[in-house]
Amino acid sequence: MTFPVGSLVRARGREWVVLPESENDLLVLRPLGGGDSEVTGIFLPLEPVEPAHFELPDPSLVGDHHSCRFLRDAVRLSSRSSAGPFRSMGKIAVEPRPYQIVPLLMALRQSPVRMLISDDVGVGKTIEACLVVRELLDRGEISRLAVLCPPHLAEQWKRELYEKFHVEAEAVLTGTAARLERKYRLRMGQSLFDVCPFTVVSMDFIKSDRRMNDFIRSCPELVIIDEAHTCALGYAGRGGRHQRHQLVQRLVENTDRHIILVTATPHSGNEQAFRSLLSFLDPEFASLPEDMTGPKNEHHRRRLAVHFIQRRRGDIRHFMQTDTPFPEREEAEATFSLSPEYRKFFDKVLNYTREKVKDESGGKLRQRVRWWSALALLRSVGSSPAAAASTLRNRSATADAENEEEIEEIGRRTVLDLLSEDEGETPDVAPGGETQDDTEPGSPSTRRLRDLAREAEKLAGDKDHKLQKAIKLVKKLLADNYSPILFCRFIPTAEYVAKGLREKLPKDVEVSCVTGALPPTDREARVVDLAVHPKRVLVCTECLGEGINLQDNFDAVMHYDLSWNPTRHEQWEGRVDRFGQSRDKVRAITYYGIDNPIDGIVIDVLIRKHKRIRSSLGISVPVPVDTDAVVEAIFEGLLFREQSGQDTKPYLPGFEEFLKPKKEDFYLKWDNAAEREKRSRTMFAQEAISVKAEEVARELDSARRAIGSSRDVQAFTIEALKSCGALVSEKGKRHQFNLSETPRALKDMFEGNEKFEARFELPVDKGVLHLNRTHPYVEALANYVLDTALDPEARAIARRAGAIRTRAVEKRATLLVVRFRYDLVTRIKESETRQLAEECRLLAFSGAPSSAEWLDDKSAEELLNAEPHQNTPPEQAEAFVRRVADDFDSLVPRINEEAGKRAEELLEAHQRVRKAAQIKGAQYSVEPQLPADVIGIYVYLPVASEGN
Repeated sequence: MTFPVGSLVRARGREWVVLPESENDLLVLRPLGGGDSEVTGIFLPLEPVEPAHFELPDPSLVGDHHSCRFLRDAVRLSSRSSAGPFRSMGKIAVEPRPYQIVPLLMALRQSPVRMLISDDVGVGKTIEACLVVRELLDRGEISRLAVLCPPHLAEQWKRELYEKFHVEAEAVLTGTAARLERKYRLRMGQSLFDVCPFTVVSMDFIKSDRRMNDFIRSCPELVIIDEAHTCALGYAGRGGRHQRHQLVQRLVENTDRHIILVTATPHSGNEQAFRSLLSFLDPEFASLPEDMTGPKNEHHRRRLAVHFIQRRRGDIRHFMQTDTPFPEREEAEATFSLSPEYRKFFDKVLNYTREKVKDESGGKLRQRVRWWSALALLRSVGSSPAAAASTLRNRSATADAENEEEIEEIGRRTVLDLLSEDEGETPDVAPGGETQDDTEPGSPSTRRLRDLAREAEKLAGDKDHKLQKAIKLVKKLLADNYSPILFCRFIPTAEYVAKGLREKLPKDVEVSCVTGALPPTDREARVVDLAVHPKRVLVCTECLGEGINLQDNFDAVMHYDLSWNPTRHEQWEGRVDRFGQSRDKVRAITYYGIDNPIDGIVIDVLIRKHKRIRSSLGISVPVPVDTDAVVEAIFEGLLFREQSGQDTKPYLPGFEEFLKPKKEDFYLKWDNAAEREKRSRTMFAQEAISVKAEEVARELDSARRAIGSSRDVQAFTIEALKSCGALVSEKGKRHQFNLSETPRALKDMFEGNEKFEARFELPVDKGVLHLNRTHPYVEALANYVLDTALDPEARAIARRAGAIRTRAVEKRATLLVVRFRYDLVTRIKESETRQLAEECRLLAFSGAPSSAEWLDDKSAEELLNAEPHQNTPPEQAEAFVRRVADDFDSLVPRINEEAGKRAEELLEAHQRVRKAAQIKGAQYSVEPQLPADVIGIYVYLPVASEGN
């Protein structure tokens, strides 16, 4: 016998639902009312299976007026195969904000999906991309996924996919690939990507030619590329960027592959790189005009808007009457002065660097090496005594360069903070200061460097006013109940600062240091270990500066060193200033020396200008790095800054012919870049071009009605637990639960956790549970309510039948809680995918079943909320329910008709959001599985007149 998908069968003494994975001789079944963890298979030749049907409620088991709502919500919340317009909503552990639905709708209107998601830092781009993944998986349009990202973000992507979207991926990194190959016992010619359907892959690991070819051969149907701007051409850099570009270019050549690009900085001020990035979406986008404003370019804007979304926080903070809480950022500047000893040392280093850059021996190339080495040394001296000593003892990165181009490239990368860890470099290593002429044994230059290094080491501790002032600032943050992160430029500085804090802070404060010297997995483990301490301070380098979510455990940032790339500051602050931060306010402290010439120039030329632009536009606009303007502007200050009471003179003489004053021109270019970014954000916020708010509202409302909203979860959880004997108290936006007096079976389902604190919406504080639709506690409670209702011997808070007298009706009305099941079939080209969809509906009628007058959905919902106004004796309630049950055959035609109608509506909803007509060869069909399950029968009677 063939059993259709969604039909009921009886086997092993219970009822089951037939799942789509079933085959001719093998039935894959889920227990009726059970969860996905209870799915099993039955081999038909060995075990008997027979058709089954859902019995009507027993009229003798009547409940109170809460039963109908409890039962309806339990059925909705226990189902993972939702029948709304989005197949994925029942399987995710987040309730998307309305603005996060926009990229999903955009993606579902493309075939293949080619998207660039460029919302601001902290808005939730990962969730937006993963929503698309989950939806395509649940529609059967993809079966495999790869996420390409920097190595330090791999574990975070893996965790987000699993915890929020129930996608279990393997992290393929340099340190895990061999272990995974052993785990899966690969055969000859097999790839990890052949056997692992879901992977999170280090871009640094996969970009080499051999691994790239292996990946391309076995590449999944959908690829997400995080920090996608690092794959664009047009930036200064070594071969790593070109390899990444080549990899993505080869991926997009497959016109059937879905590609989602994710980055908060798509433009970065470089038009060539931006067009290179857009060309991944469509090769024709490479030739889009630079300025797309004005009526003549509207067709260009509309074409790009189909694939490109870019929103500021202001665009989505109040979207569709839903507020998204982002923390307020309290910004402050803090300063320090060099101690007399440190000032003296700084002057010695300045004198040394002046002499070095004046030295013309060895020709122009050796001069440029000395120039960049001098600048690197000045940066390290300004950072810490530890970084200064390390630089004085190490060889310059430019020392072995063979031509001017290589010297300039290495110098700019190491000095101007352009290093990227996914290029295989450690971006926080202190640069070297030694040049070729400094390494001759016994030379005066070598002895001088060694003497300066020893002198630097003696400045550690009390003579370092920068550290001492920072300790006071950290104490103030801790006293104000903040958990701060201190960002340092170099590894020696971070380790030095962490050591100083441990020595001076109270013993109950835990200080941890995380740098690029640690593998990515060890960094995450160290942060997790630190988070368990109530009072904590994290000292780190750029290795935690981009893409890492730290808002759960930290709420303040201090820039111990100033970056020469001000966009880094925005990224660092974005680790705590993002959606999900539980505090209303976060702090950001920009820390610099008032008599340190390096800090002074960076503050004057870069940082404050960057902040003014961000304050004006509400977004961070990167320095326009497609010119040498940033280099020249900083050097202008370093070379020609005016001194009090003196004529303008260079700090470091030399190269005037190369480094001419460019500050005005630099600011002009930056302002122009900011204006372009403002226009771009306005054009591609998606409020008027590709997806309209009313479309989002319609689909989101439909999805919430099908599966329940966070408010439904909250109401059900609180009221159901109270009815089970739990004590529930409200504490602001949180609720405290005590399950000590609830039935043992329920406590066991909560894993013995009798007392806990929870919220039903993000953000949540540490130690507070976020109870969402798919949280194990919510799922356990829904299953408990449903299981006990179906068990006639159980002590149930919800019965499947009931009758009340209420002023809400003037004529007898009956409310049916009905569960429909559908076989949803997707056919694309040669393949066919079958899926089970379930939906819980309220159907209501007035009068007797034989002469029923059917009510609309709104009236049915109103009955659900009706309150009793007179007592209804149990025997009387039983009699009214029995009348409905005895004449139930009269209702079946209308229920079947409703099933067919809802199947048509479901089909239309799926076609509407996916735009199936645009997919070559795609066809959908939806078939209801009859008879429907009548979960409950509830009769509502008018209040009897006195005397009756």
